Amino acid sequence: MKTLLAATLALALPTFAAAHEYTLGGLEIDHPMAFETAATAKSGGGYLAITNTGESDDALIGAKADFPKVQIHESYEEDGVARMRHVEKLEIPAGETVELAPGGYHVMFMGLSDPFEAGTEIPVTLVFEKAGEVEVMFHVEERSGDGHDHSHDH
Repeated sequence: MKTLLAATLALALPTFAAAHEYTLGGLEIDHPMAFETAATAKSGGGYLAITNTGESDDALIGAKADFPKVQIHESYEEDGVARMRHVEKLEIPAGETVELAPGGYHVMFMGLSDPFEAGTEIPVTLVFEKAGEVEVMFHVEERSGDGHDHSHDH
């Protein structure tokens, strides 16, 4: 019986570890992650999804972490050139999910002194206009190598 229980727990453990979610009031924060960066990278991007299950709108207004500068950024294309800009307020409408993903909105970590290494975690406090603050862990993952993860290694 103990062997069966241990085997069942061992199979379930990766599911729990892989699905890292956080809740703050009516906000559900799903899978905060960042990609590993090159050894010389001075910045890196963080990604996640935020679902507002509440009845009123909220907004992501900042992020705090142990880096010289952390901001919410938006990637966009202008005249065929990829660019980024700081976003002071990212609206999270009631009943909707906003994704921070490569090629779009993201948390920008600037002034890295060491690269992000796969398998490590980055503690980050997300700041919302109404719900307040919540600390989450961004899991650093390997790059897929398929060209779809849009490096932030400047």
